[in-house]
Amino acid sequence: MLKSMKIPRKLGLSFLTICATAAIVMGVFYTNISSISSSTDANNLSQEIHAKTQALETSLLRQNSQFRGFLVTADETYLKSYNEGRDDYDKASSELEETLTEPAQKAALLKSREETLAWRKDWGDRLIAKVKAGQRDAAEADVRAAGKAVLTSAAVLPLREIKDAQTKRIEENGARQETAIKSALFVLVLGALALMGIAIALAVMLTRLIARPVSGLTRTMADLAAGKNDIAVPDTDRGDELGDMARAVLVFRDAAVAKQTAEAANARAEAEQKMVVETVSAQLSELANGNLTAEISRDFPGDYATVKTNFNAAVAELRSLIGTVMQSASTIRDGSNEIAQASEDLARRTEANAASLEETSAAVTQMDGRLKQTAAAAGRTVQRADGTIVTVSNGRATADEAMQAMTRVADSAKGIDSVIEGLDKIAFQTRVLAMNAAVEAGRAGEAGRGFAVVADLVSALAMRAEEEAGRARDQLTATQTDIVAAVEMVQKVDTALADISGDVGEVHKLLGEMANDNQAQSTAISEISIAIGTMDQSTQQNAAMVEETSAAARNLSGEVAALSEQASRFNVGSSGGNRQSKTQIRFDGPVKPLPAAAVPALKRANGHDDWQSF
Repeated sequence: MLKSMKIPRKLGLSFLTICATAAIVMGVFYTNISSISSSTDANNLSQEIHAKTQALETSLLRQNSQFRGFLVTADETYLKSYNEGRDDYDKASSELEETLTEPAQKAALLKSREETLAWRKDWGDRLIAKVKAGQRDAAEADVRAAGKAVLTSAAVLPLREIKDAQTKRIEENGARQETAIKSALFVLVLGALALMGIAIALAVMLTRLIARPVSGLTRTMADLAAGKNDIAVPDTDRGDELGDMARAVLVFRDAAVAKQTAEAANARAEAEQKMVVETVSAQLSELANGNLTAEISRDFPGDYATVKTNFNAAVAELRSLIGTVMQSASTIRDGSNEIAQASEDLARRTEANAASLEETSAAVTQMDGRLKQTAAAAGRTVQRADGTIVTVSNGRATADEAMQAMTRVADSAKGIDSVIEGLDKIAFQTRVLAMNAAVEAGRAGEAGRGFAVVADLVSALAMRAEEEAGRARDQLTATQTDIVAAVEMVQKVDTALADISGDVGEVHKLLGEMANDNQAQSTAISEISIAIGTMDQSTQQNAAMVEETSAAARNLSGEVAALSEQASRFNVGSSGGNRQSKTQIRFDGPVKPLPAAAVPALKRANGHDDWQSF
């Protein structure tokens, strides 16, 4: 059961056992300590009650003795001591009453107090009053006659009962306290021994269940690390962490054994692979040298037999292919030579036809170029006439806009004149107001002197504004005169532009008719030139295609010859495959196309291309 328990649970139970034992020991020890403490408290209370009871008895006896001394001597010192004893008794009695908890002892205390008060009333206070009154002899006679009745025994005896009870209780508490101390020491020693025994037992058990198996696993892992894979792994049947470790070590051992087996298998596989690679490499080297009869004859192990079969099949197919290529190359070479010869003859005839068409096309193109230049010159002239008409129209529109602008300026000038007139009136009114303000300031005397200065400045500004308004009116009048003159000049310019526009329209009409005639002639010649150009282009394309076909045939013949030479390097194991073919000339240069049917540039008639030649 303990072997299957997890290590943390084992350790937890061990520590729990120790803690539980310690708790029990500490509980018993605490009980004894509590008993000792309660006994000590009770003992202290009993001693306190005993001491206070003794103080009551002492104060009571003091009252009795000091009372007798005062009766004998009538000395006030005894009376003072009597009163102090009386006060001490009253105080101690009250404190003891608060301290006592048992009803019987409280009753004894009350009885003692009652007897004390009765003694004071019947004897102490009464006889002291007689002595103070000068009747000391009578007081002494009362004491002698009373005998034992004057004693305080009735008040002292209840106090002694309380003292005896507390003395007995002190002895009992002392005995109980001593017993509790002995029990506590016994429990402490016994608990320590029990804890030591349990700790030793748990240490032995944990050593047997944990430490010793760990040491065994450590030795086992060291042996596995040293390569001893045939050892047995202990404690694999445990259910705790050590069992998990043992099973993990067992996995490591099995993995090491499997690794050794795999390494041996890999060594065999590497040897077989090396043999296969060397054999295939040697046969590939033979193939690289052109020996297509180099097949693999050595037996390959296992899956490598497929490599041998596939290699030999590939070599056989390659050998058959190269033989077929050599035969086909010879046939293609003969056919390409015939195609090349026929293409060269056709190319020469096509080139001659293309040259004739090119000359015809050049002549027609020159005619077409001249007519196009003439038509273009006429068109440009018409465009310039159109531009002139547009310019004249724009000029007239501009003149019209200028006249309208001049009219608007004249109207604005009239408005400005009215504004200037208004400003003149405002300046006049301002000057009048300034004069009135100056008069009022003069009436105000010294208080209005500053305002008078301001009024003078405003009056001066108003006069200056009137002068500037007059100058603006004069300048505006001159401007209106100039605007009227400008309007008349613009009207004259508009009339001249209208005459120019009519003349330019007539010229535009004549130039348009000439341009239409030239355009019709140019169109006819262009159609003829296009037709001849199309024929020339087709002929040149045919010639180029024939030339390309001839060149391709020559190149094909050369390539076939080169292919035959390369194929002859291979040993195909057949006498027919090793025939040497006649080497053909290879044309490596590019095919030279015929020159394009471009129309040569026309010569200028008069040394400059200008519409004036028209």
